[in-house]
Amino acid sequence: MDHRVEFDFEITFTNGGGVQGQGFRLDIPGDDVGDAWIADAIVRDLRLLMVDEVRISSRRVFAEAHKRGVDRAPAADDARTLVDLSHPIIAGMTTYPGLPVPSIRPFLARGDSGGRYAPGVTFAMDIIEFCGNTGTYLDSPFHRHETGVDLAGLPLERLVDLPTVRVDVTGSASLAVDAVALLPYDVRGRAVLVHTGFDRHWRTDAYGRDNPFLTAAAAAHLVGEGAALVGIDSLNIDSTADPARPAHSILLGAGIPIVEHLTNLGAIPVDGACFTALPAPVVGTGTFPVRAVASFLR
Repeated sequence: MDHRVEFDFEITFTNGGGVQGQGFRLDIPGDDVGDAWIADAIVRDLRLLMVDEVRISSRRVFAEAHKRGVDRAPAADDARTLVDLSHPIIAGMTTYPGLPVPSIRPFLARGDSGGRYAPGVTFAMDIIEFCGNTGTYLDSPFHRHETGVDLAGLPLERLVDLPTVRVDVTGSASLAVDAVALLPYDVRGRAVLVHTGFDRHWRTDAYGRDNPFLTAAAAAHLVGEGAALVGIDSLNIDSTADPARPAHSILLGAGIPIVEHLTNLGAIPVDGACFTALPAPVVGTGTFPVRAVASFLR
């Protein structure tokens, strides 16, 4: 039998202000839910950001059929928009302080093509050397865990046309993105792209320090809710001050790929886009640059 809960609530926000409600109703999985479950559900359902505290009172559980929403079918004249979420790779640039910079040099220059091909036919072939952590790149589980799957073993279902949710934390005063910031979003089976705005510092000294990051609790929430992939427009998905790297450890340990150094996330909707990030299928390697792209109907 379906159950619902009716309750009053009071919510305060980290940036000031609050909101109250009386006689609010939610679908619940059973008649034994507690205040913490209700608080998480209301933050998620109302898609509230920067929540500080949720207080529940006057709770009443009763039997009633659950309410269902209906998704909008795409219109015939909807047009598809593509957004590049990757940083270009340029010879000599720094992605992460202390890591080798990319080197690009010719193997076959156009001026050396004479005699190899028909008259007027020339080719350019380059030798490119870079660390796997260059530009916008994807981490496979092998990057952190010795027995984890490598780039070549990643299932395409985790990399191509993933339904996407953009988690907007650009207004937060804290570098730490905690689980409460994720509660308003449906992340199951989705690419969860954490939009911090830190990409504005790309290729400046500021990009190499004090980066926004996910807490261990946030990473555990994403695992528990079944996220398919997690990305961030920051130097690192972990705090560089924490050598334990909990977000990497938790997400990659659960088989969830990570994409770091994204950019241009503000150009995609919070909901309704699809995300693709394909690395070269290199055997025995855990991280590699990607062309990360979002697509959506407008």
